[in-house]
Amino acid sequence: MRITIEKVSAWSIEKAQEEARTAASGRLVEPRKAHNQACAVAGLDMTLHGLRRSFATLSEWTETPAGIAAQIQDHKPQGVREQNYIRRPLDLLRMWHIKIEAWMLEQAGVEFVPVQGIQNLRVVK
Repeated sequence: MRITIEKVSAWSIEKAQEEARTAASGRLVEPRKAHNQACAVAGLDMTLHGLRRSFATLSEWTETPAGIAAQIQDHKPQGVREQNYIRRPLDLLRMWHIKIEAWMLEQAGVEFVPVQGIQNLRVVK
């Protein structure tokens, strides 16, 4: 059975939304449960930390600036320049994330067309 990225993505989003609805805070508090279930559906054996390591390594292939890849992964800024002078808008991070995602899916042989003009993204605090 071939699992498409659409099936795994839709299933993962649905499960994450269900987890968030049932959490007292209304947010996904423990991501491992949904992650492990998605991995089981896809036939993968990967931890969340392994996924982060893979993302960091594979983003190098797209020549993503290290500071941008780190910020996408929610790492604290390193060095004086990153801490004090660099302010990256969400749209810039989104642009690089789409490039990384498209490259990864291309390498996996998955046809991918990013949705342009998504207007409902917002910063969650």
